[in-house]
Amino acid sequence: MRFSISAAVAAMGILAGSAAAAACGNTSSGFDQWKASFAQTAQRAGVGQRGLQALASARYSNGTIAADRNQKSFKYSLEKFMQVRGSATIIAQGRKRLARDAKFYGALEEIYGVPAGVIIAIHGMETAFGGFMGDTPVVSAITTLAFDCRRSDFFIPHAIGALQLVDMGSITPATKGAKHGELGHTQFLPGNALRYGVDIDRNGRVDFYNQSDALASTANFLASKGWRRGAGFQQGQPNFAVIKEWNAATVYQQAIAIMGAEIMR
Repeated sequence: MRFSISAAVAAMGILAGSAAAAACGNTSSGFDQWKASFAQTAQRAGVGQRGLQALASARYSNGTIAADRNQKSFKYSLEKFMQVRGSATIIAQGRKRLARDAKFYGALEEIYGVPAGVIIAIHGMETAFGGFMGDTPVVSAITTLAFDCRRSDFFIPHAIGALQLVDMGSITPATKGAKHGELGHTQFLPGNALRYGVDIDRNGRVDFYNQSDALASTANFLASKGWRRGAGFQQGQPNFAVIKEWNAATVYQQAIAIMGAEIMR
């Protein structure tokens, strides 16, 4: 079972423009007024009562803004980035995970065409295999970024997505994730979670804090972005471009490609 793309998600490009008409801001001043205006946009997108209540209770996240202004690690050299992000540990632990759960990863590759090493490398890079999935309320973080003038148009659809996830019961207003509103084992942005989520264990609910659902959703994301079954994923090879869809930082993409290959070596 997967989330279907609702009419609201399909219309997000239009919604971004209308929501942007509400005054954005670079400080907490005006956030409550913006939320009141954004609630109308959310309603037009099909967000229900639970999602609207989550929006009303969202708080401006100063920690999110501080993190958004200070993303130093992506400016490192590849060698430094991999050292800081613990690539040696990710590779070592990733090999153990692959050996232990080979059947599960093999099933994902059979369904989606994405090899285990890439999925495991992303899992390790994003949350240390679920060891730390964030300490910031997702709805507050993503609505803060939708309000913030720096990248409103990018985050508004994800704010709508987060509210719809609340409606669906996949997250609650209290669910915590990363500083930019990413959630679960592999840190999906909410709009992507809504679009690519997979209920792999078929319990009727897509749960990104459940490892199986999160990893299947990650494989589905990459497959949906054009992953070519059996093709290479190192820099210059066909699937490297798909890794770029997961994260825009070149050092991140290179690290995932390198670690993914090493995990399967």
